Amino acid sequence: MAVISFARGIPAPELLPVAELADCARAALERDGQAILNYGPTGGYPPLREWIAELHGVEPGRVIVTNGSLEGLNLVFGHFAQRGRILVEAPTYDRPVRVAGRLGAELRAVPQDADGLDVDALEQELRRDGTPAFLYVLPTYQNPSGRTLPLERRRRLVELAREHELTILEDDPYGQVRFDGEELPTLFELDPERVLRSSSFSKIVSPGLRVGFFVLPPEIAKAIEAVATDFWLTPSLLSEATVHEFLRRGRLEPNLEVVCGALRERRDAMLGALDQSLEGTGATWSRPEGGYFLWLDLPGGADAGELLPRAEAAGVTFVKGTDFFVPGSGGGRSALRLAYSFVSVDEIRDGIARLAALVPALTPASV
Repeated sequence: MAVISFARGIPAPELLPVAELADCARAALERDGQAILNYGPTGGYPPLREWIAELHGVEPGRVIVTNGSLEGLNLVFGHFAQRGRILVEAPTYDRPVRVAGRLGAELRAVPQDADGLDVDALEQELRRDGTPAFLYVLPTYQNPSGRTLPLERRRRLVELAREHELTILEDDPYGQVRFDGEELPTLFELDPERVLRSSSFSKIVSPGLRVGFFVLPPEIAKAIEAVATDFWLTPSLLSEATVHEFLRRGRLEPNLEVVCGALRERRDAMLGALDQSLEGTGATWSRPEGGYFLWLDLPGGADAGELLPRAEAAGVTFVKGTDFFVPGSGGGRSALRLAYSFVSVDEIRDGIARLAALVPALTPASV
């Protein structure tokens, strides 16, 4: 029996523009091969830095292009790790939590509700202790929850940041993968001086090219670039030049239409399957307007860790919610992240049916 994976938050293979990227790589090599096949600027391929800088209305020196955004997150977390506690959402993207743990940073979680980061809880945290090193937040189609921070909360968040001199790291790899709803201003757009911005071409072009980027204040950009020089000397200039050629040709918007159309269909299939299979059971789930994921809470506080091996035996897998909480916090026991980006509509319907059949047998949480 083939395993249906709701664990893989990656694009389906048919969504990768293989032939087009191959032609872009060839064109980049023919035009600029001697530069991109050699060592080059640590901050990234200059034409791509300029494209990103123009998009964000900043000088190119504020842009650092990295080998995927996770590499940049590692550098930024390292820059701030010894400057005080780091605030994260609960739940949050699991890999930066692991990065912070390896760095020995103190992590403190701020809870979410159905609308994302609880800014009231954040305000309490900021008033309780000294200024944190920074807040790490994914406000748009969040990984893992799929939630989006509403406009009023975004405005209040940046107001709190100004009041408490809080630095915000806005991680936004999914913001352009929008199916429904209104396009909201990014936190960076609301405060381009206090907000550090992270994004990536992994979810909208290709993850295998490993091209992410950061928009940082000048002094932080210089510090990060200096550390990066010691780590890798030069980024993957061929990949960055390939992405730039793709952008230069105007292929991003047409590609986004393909990606968003396919993922909208998958999102709708998953929501429809959940509505059909689990409505009335006490289970709850997010209804994302974009992105790759949704968040499911099991009825009765049942343990997702108990469900996982049973699901795998039935040929379906997911990531349990506890993986997305600060270790030791106890959060996420009854939750699971479901990714709809990689699987087909038929696999989604089949996989949700398999999961739903297992839910009634789960042990409710003890009171």
